[in-house]
Amino acid sequence: MVKLHLCSRAMPTLLLLCFFLVLGNFNKLAEARIRHYKWEVKYEFRAPDCFKKLVITINGETPGPTIQAQEGDTIVVQVNNSLVTENLAIHWHGIRQIGTPWFDGTEGVTQCPIFPGDTFIYRFVVDRPGTYLYHAHYGMQREAGLYGLIRVTPRDPEPFAYDLDRTIILNDWYHQSTYEQAAGLSSIPFQWVGEPQSLLINGKGRFNCSKSPSSGTDVCDTSNPQCSPFVQTVIPGKTYRLRIASLTALSALSFQIEDHNMTVVEADGHYVEPFVVKNLFIYSGETYSVLVKSNREPSRNYWITSNVVSRNRSTPAGLGIFNYYPNHPKRSPPTGPPSPPAWDDAKPRLAQSLSIKARQGYIHKPPATSDRLIVLLNTQNNISGYRHWSVNNVSFTLPHTPYLIALKENINGAFDTTPPPDGYDFASYDIFSVPNNVNATSSNGIYRLKFNTTVDVILQNANTMNKNNSETHPWHLHGHDFWVLGYGEGKFDVKNDTKKYNLENPIMKNTVPVHPFGWTALRFRSDNPGVWAFHCHIESHFYMGMGVVFEEGVERVGKLPSSIMGCGATKGFHTP
Repeated sequence: MVKLHLCSRAMPTLLLLCFFLVLGNFNKLAEARIRHYKWEVKYEFRAPDCFKKLVITINGETPGPTIQAQEGDTIVVQVNNSLVTENLAIHWHGIRQIGTPWFDGTEGVTQCPIFPGDTFIYRFVVDRPGTYLYHAHYGMQREAGLYGLIRVTPRDPEPFAYDLDRTIILNDWYHQSTYEQAAGLSSIPFQWVGEPQSLLINGKGRFNCSKSPSSGTDVCDTSNPQCSPFVQTVIPGKTYRLRIASLTALSALSFQIEDHNMTVVEADGHYVEPFVVKNLFIYSGETYSVLVKSNREPSRNYWITSNVVSRNRSTPAGLGIFNYYPNHPKRSPPTGPPSPPAWDDAKPRLAQSLSIKARQGYIHKPPATSDRLIVLLNTQNNISGYRHWSVNNVSFTLPHTPYLIALKENINGAFDTTPPPDGYDFASYDIFSVPNNVNATSSNGIYRLKFNTTVDVILQNANTMNKNNSETHPWHLHGHDFWVLGYGEGKFDVKNDTKKYNLENPIMKNTVPVHPFGWTALRFRSDNPGVWAFHCHIESHFYMGMGVVFEEGVERVGKLPSSIMGCGATKGFHTP
C-alpha cells in the first residue's frame, strides 16, 4: 500500500517505473503456489527384490510419489492412515518447519501419531531449494517402504548447468517384518537384525531366490516385473543432474556409474564447491546432486551399482542400468559390474567428508565462537540385561505425551525434567575398548537450549560391545541445518582439535556421518522455536535409544493445532 501511495504522487516520468515495481512484487507473491497431495497409506504385498512381503505403500507405490515444488511454495499433504492396526507419522526430512514445528512429523516429539482410520493434514512451506526426503517416523516403519523424495527448484538461476534432472533413491531391504526385528532387538538374549537381504535402487533389487529354497515361486519369483532392474535412460551428449538420496535402514553405501565420473554440486540442499568422484559415499538421510555427462561409448549400456561399506559386506550389490538411448533398456552391459571399494577402508570415506565445502558465492559463515558445547559419546551398553545404544551412557526413550505439546501446554510429569549430561568422562574413558558402562541408564530427558544462541555438538564415536568394532553413525538434526566444522580420528581434543575447525567455508547439512573411532564437529544456531530430534538415522539404532532432543524458544511457538493431540495426557484434546 505504501508503494501504491508513492506511485500515485510520482511524476509522470516515474509512473511507469513505479508500476513495474508494484507489479514485480505482486508477481513474486503470485509465484508461490499451494500444492495439494492426497495420500492413502496402507499395507500391500509387493516384491521389490523379487521376494514377496507386506510393504507400506502410498497410493499403491513404494517409494512414494515425489513431491515437486518451487522455493516458497506451500505443501499440503492429506494423509489417510489405512494401516488398520498401526499408528503413523511422516517426517519431512530437511524441511526446517519454520513457524510450523508441529508438522515436523516426529511421533512423541512434535505430534501424537495418526491413528488407524484417521486423516491428518500436514501443511508447511518449502523455504529453500534443494533435494530433501520424507519418510515414516513411527517405530521402524520407514524400512517397511514408507519413504520418498522432495524436489524443490529455485527461483533464481543455479551456479551449474545441466540438461535434464533425475532422481535416484537408494535403500537396503529386509525380508523380516519390522515387528519381528523390533521383537528381537527388545529380547533377552539380544537378537540383532543382521545384514539386509538386498539393496534397492529406486525401489528395485534382485534377491537370489535359490537362497530361500523353501519359498516357492509364489513368494520369490525373479520373473516378477516388480523387481526388474532400475533403468536410467540417457541421451548421448547430455549433462544430467542426478539427485541421489539414501534412506537405508542400516547400510552406508558406495554409489557408482560404470566408467563415468560424477561431479558433486549439492549436499542436503546446499551448493558444494564442485569435486569429482568415481564412488559417491552416502549415508542414511543424506542427499546429493551430482552432474554426469553421457559422453561414453554410446553403443552399449553401463552398470549402476550400490554396495555396502563400513560393514562386513554380505549383501549383494544393488544393480541398475545406465541406458544409452537408443539401446534397449533391458540390454545388459557387456562387462561385469565395477568392483566396489573395500568395505573396511575408512580413509576414502573420511577424505570425501573432508572434501565437502560450501561453494564460493554461497558461503554462509558460522559464528566465530559458540555459547555452549555438548559432546555426545556414541556407545553401546546393557541395561537390565537388554542391549541399548546410548549417548553419554543414557539411552533415549520417547514419552507418551509429545514434548512440544507438554511444554507448550504446561503439562507436568510428561517427561523427566533432569537434562542429559553435556559430556562424558573425557579423561578416563577409552574409546578403543569394550565399555563397562555400569552406570548406564535410560531417560526421556531433553536438552533445553537458550534461544538464539550458538551451540557446538561433538559426535564422538567409540567401541561397541564387540571387540575392535566401531560403527558409522549418520546423525540427522530436525528443524535446522548445521555447519560441519570438522572431522577427525580418535578422541576429540577440545584444546587442539578446535584449532583445526573450518570457519571459512564449511558446508551446511542436516545429516552427517561420524566415522569409526572418530569424531565430527557441528555448529548450529538455536533460532527455530520448537522441540527437535537429533538422532542416528539407522532405524535399529534409534529404536534402541541412540538419540537426543533439543528444546529452544518453545514459548515463542504459536497456538498448537488440536490435530496433533490425542495421546498420552492429551487424550480428549484431539479434533480431526
